[in-house]
Amino acid sequence: MRIFLLSLIAVVLTAPATWAQSAADYRQRGIQYRTQEQFPQAIESFQKAVELDQKNLAGRIGLGWTLHLANRRTEAIDMLQSAILYNPFNIETFNALGIAYLVNGDLTQAVAAHTWATMLDPNNEIPFYNLSLSYERLAMYDWAIESAKRAAELEPNNPHPWVALAIAYRGQGDRVSAQQIYLQAMNMDARYRDRAFLKFLAEAGFSAEQIATAQALLNEVDGKSAFSEDANEKMSRQASGSFKQV
Repeated sequence: MRIFLLSLIAVVLTAPATWAQSAADYRQRGIQYRTQEQFPQAIESFQKAVELDQKNLAGRIGLGWTLHLANRRTEAIDMLQSAILYNPFNIETFNALGIAYLVNGDLTQAVAAHTWATMLDPNNEIPFYNLSLSYERLAMYDWAIESAKRAAELEPNNPHPWVALAIAYRGQGDRVSAQQIYLQAMNMDARYRDRAFLKFLAEAGFSAEQIATAQALLNEVDGKSAFSEDANEKMSRQASGSFKQV
């Protein structure tokens, strides 16, 4: 009887550690499934992780982000919002929530979430980039331009902020700057010379209208620069110089 009681006490005392480890295992399994784009299995794993360790932000954010990738946007937003209750100062929560809002078309909420993320960390490039896309869709072009500039400053080798900056300039009516900046993105990554490739900008948060604008800019830049390498080089220098002045 004594041996049984001692064994029972040992199980009780070690149960929390076992549950925590199990939650971590499920989260890791969820990440692996998500990497393989097996979203139903990933969601199930993250759900089990959250059930076992409900206060763990990594599990909630992982589940919310996976639901977002699986196009279960409402559920994703609900889960990410729930994470705020446990820590309203976690940057990853607001990065993910802002993107989910943006893709869902909830632009005001996207601006609010990403603005808070920039306040938590002014050197966090993700919210600045997504703020640019949000402001552009709200026709707040000055704000879109400034946000894109900051994103490009923080992550200069990523073409996405440059494309966002280009379409913001075009929305403002400054076609010359838009073309120069788009050329900068083209020079950084040759794939941006391919009209078909631009459809993948949807995965980077661009709306269908913004992708159409990027495609129009590509057509304009091609029409002006394809006939002359010297002209192409000149426009590239102008684009770089124009950006550095701001």
